[in-house]
Amino acid sequence: MNLDEAYDRCEEITRSEARNFSYGIRLLPAPKRRAMSALYAIARRIDDIGDGDDPVEIKRKGLEAIRADLRAVAADPSAGAGDPVLTALADASRRYPIPMPALQELVDGCAMDLEGTRYETFEALVGYCRLVAGSVGRLSLGIYGSSEPERAEPLADALGVALQLTNILRDVLEDRDVMGRVYLPVEDFERFGCDPAMTGPPEALVALVCFEAARAAEWYEHGLELLPLLDRRSRACTAAMAGIYRRLLDRILADPAAVLAERVSLPGREKALVALGALLRGTA
Repeated sequence: MNLDEAYDRCEEITRSEARNFSYGIRLLPAPKRRAMSALYAIARRIDDIGDGDDPVEIKRKGLEAIRADLRAVAADPSAGAGDPVLTALADASRRYPIPMPALQELVDGCAMDLEGTRYETFEALVGYCRLVAGSVGRLSLGIYGSSEPERAEPLADALGVALQLTNILRDVLEDRDVMGRVYLPVEDFERFGCDPAMTGPPEALVALVCFEAARAAEWYEHGLELLPLLDRRSRACTAAMAGIYRRLLDRILADPAAVLAERVSLPGREKALVALGALLRGTA
C-alpha cells in the first residue's frame, strides 16, 4: 500500500465516522486535511476498542497493542508499513511537529473507561477530559501551527475539555444505559440530591445538567481564545468544530430536560451552516 492509498483510507474513515469533526477539517488545505484525517483514524481505532463489545481483558490487550504501535511509529516513522492508518500517521509525524506522547494520553483515558472509573470531583473529571480530548486539541495544534505556540497549547487543551464536557452531557443516557458509565462528578450528584444511577427528583437532575452545562460554557469561553493564534484556514476548521459543539451545548442549556429523555443532536444542515460561517468569518 502506497502513501496516497494510506491517506485515502484515513480520509474515508473520517468521512464515514466523524459526524462533527469532518465539517471542520474540510476547510483545511489538502496537506493539513490529510494529516488530520490520519489523527482522526488512529483516535477512532482507540475509541473503537474502548467502546466495542469485546470482554475487558481483550480490550486491554488491544490497547496495549496500540501503545506498542504508537511507540514504534514515534521511534521510527518508517514503522507501520502495511497498516494504512499507521503509515499515514507516521508520514504526518514527519511533516508536522505532532506531539506523539499525547496519543498515549488518549489511550490512558480509554483505559480509564475500561475500568469504569468514577469521578468524585469536577477536577478529577477535567483530568479525564484532558486525556481523551485535550490531547486531541494539542495533537491538532501540531498540524495547525500557531503564532504563539506556548500560549496556544493550554488553550487547545481547554477547548478539548469543553468539547468533551458537551459530549458527556449529550450522551449521559447512552453512557449510563448502554456503556454502564457515569462521568458526572459524584460530588455534584450529592449537591443536587440525586445519585450516580441518575435517580432522584426530575427537577434535581435538570438542575444538575444546567450546572454542568454552565461549566462547559466557561471552558468554551477560555478555549476559544485560541482562534486568533491560528492561521485563517486552521482558525476556520477549529471554529467550525467548536461552533457545532457550542450550538449543541446551547440547545442543552435551552432545554436541559431533553438530554434526560433522548440524545440531543444538530441536523446536518445546521452543521454545514456553522462550517460555512466559520470559513467566511473565521469564527462560528
